[in-house]
Amino acid sequence: MNISESILLAIDSVRKNKLRAILTLLSISIGVFAIIGAGTLVSSMDNAVTNEMASLGENTFIIKRVPSVQMGNTRGKYRRRRMITYSVYKDFRKKMTTSNLISAESSSGGQVIKAGNHSTDPDVSLTGADEYYFVNNNISVDQGRAFTAEDITFNRNVAIIGNDILVKVFPNENPIGKRIAIQNQSFTVIGILETKGAVLGQSQDNQVIVPISKFLKHYASWWSQSVTISIKALSKELLEPTVDEAIGIMRTIRKQKPWEDNSFEVETNESIAEQFKNFTSFLSVFGVVSGVIALIAAGVGIMNIMLVSVKERTREIGIRKAIGAKRAWILAQFIIETITLCQLGGAVGIVMGIAAGNVLGKMLGMNIVFPLDWVILGIVVCTVLGVVAGSYPAWKAAKLDPIDALRYE
Repeated sequence: MNISESILLAIDSVRKNKLRAILTLLSISIGVFAIIGAGTLVSSMDNAVTNEMASLGENTFIIKRVPSVQMGNTRGKYRRRRMITYSVYKDFRKKMTTSNLISAESSSGGQVIKAGNHSTDPDVSLTGADEYYFVNNNISVDQGRAFTAEDITFNRNVAIIGNDILVKVFPNENPIGKRIAIQNQSFTVIGILETKGAVLGQSQDNQVIVPISKFLKHYASWWSQSVTISIKALSKELLEPTVDEAIGIMRTIRKQKPWEDNSFEVETNESIAEQFKNFTSFLSVFGVVSGVIALIAAGVGIMNIMLVSVKERTREIGIRKAIGAKRAWILAQFIIETITLCQLGGAVGIVMGIAAGNVLGKMLGMNIVFPLDWVILGIVVCTVLGVVAGSYPAWKAAKLDPIDALRYE
């Protein structure tokens, strides 16, 4: 048995029966495309989230009312939770001893920023924060300055803008010291955020940051009245004791009994990334299930092609058996041919899937990835499909009687 000869025979079969083979290989390509496309997109999303979490620093964790990623029918449970108010934050801050890097933040979207005759689209993210927000979230101010304790204490009308705001409302001019209007409030621009680009299709530069007290008074909806508390441990070694102290203090402030579950969420960068991976796993499952359905249909088509091939090559099989070819050789030959056909269709699907996944990822602001693990999965799936779909035709070919086969017209 010659493996290279079997592969060439499979390619020759595609060339001789172009339409039939192409339609069958197309169904394999679609199935593999669904698997690889979903895998590529998931890999891009996982990398983007992992990089974003890493940029925040491994010593930072947050306390908030509800989880960042919610799955299943859990909204009713979280809706009943009490707000984490700004007064709760101030009480919490006074009682914390393991770290003084504690900030309060809240945000809302859909804001319009105006300056003179210029204005933005109604899609600006407005964040209320204090002076520790920038350190805890690893946010740098490129020009001007960040908030000081005095800005928060004296409730000043100051703002720090992202680059998207700069481009839209202050074209070709320095915005530091200029005023912007947000609804009916006016703020003096004191800083410009360092450009960060987009994550998962969401621009990080299309935002304005104002003092938390101003935000809660003028812009907070019922939902955003609950603040997120961000805490940065003084070192990696102190992260766990800082988390433990924070949980204990929050439970005390909220008067929770020892047997009650926390009425708030504590999230580290690792836990947020893990929650997101649980979410992306659904996308992976969807892609795999869709791909498998298409591949089952493709397997039936491949089997039919090989059955026709066996019938067309009956005399050839008889000649091979007459000159000493063993059953195992015939069996292996047809299975190798089937695997080759599946790999041809799979190769097209892999290329299309990687391209489509990365194009969509780029549209969402993510980096290009090459999902080697998903590519290996695609190759393995096509190999298994070839073995399964080719076994019956190969068995039929192997059990042919050489005398009957030689008489076949």
